[in-house]
Amino acid sequence: MRRTLGWGMATAAMVVAAATPAGAADHRPARVTGSAEFVLPFGQDDDVQSFAFDARAAPYSRPLPIPRGANGSPADATGTVRVAHWLAAADLTVRWEASVDCMITSPGHATLTGIVTRADQMADELIGKRVGFSVQDGGRHGDRVGFTWSASMDQDEAGQWGPARIGTCLAPAAFATVSRGDLTVRHAELTAPPEAG
Repeated sequence: MRRTLGWGMATAAMVVAAATPAGAADHRPARVTGSAEFVLPFGQDDDVQSFAFDARAAPYSRPLPIPRGANGSPADATGTVRVAHWLAAADLTVRWEASVDCMITSPGHATLTGIVTRADQMADELIGKRVGFSVQDGGRHGDRVGFTWSASMDQDEAGQWGPARIGTCLAPAAFATVSRGDLTVRHAELTAPPEAG
């Protein structure tokens, strides 16, 4: 029996975009919205995993204490990603969420990262860590997702293997097929920094 996960799989917000006349510039910010369950191509089990995205570009909104970082980055973003994983063997759902800090899109694709801000007890070791997501918007029945914590490892300066250190806007290709739900990527080009006033 299929379990319905939290965060409104059936009530996910849908963005309906007005058509842009041919040749007209679309100045709306990049955005990733929707919620979906997905199937892993490895380690199949009866678990049900889902992501819910509400992320939008916010260029040059996060100043950095580095040379030429006062304005922030053209890939700065805001919003939330909510993760739910129903563990079939335990009949238990573990939930956590991340605050989006970076997003880059291309037509039909997005890569974004966020800092985990809230988690159920079974996932509370994630709080404060950056995680990455990728989304492929393949239409109503062709979406895919990817994420950093399952398929990415790293070596430290001593050569020891461990979890990957995730920089802003870094994630693997979208390797998992969406089995239920819908994700929408609204692409926008990265923009030049604002002129000094």
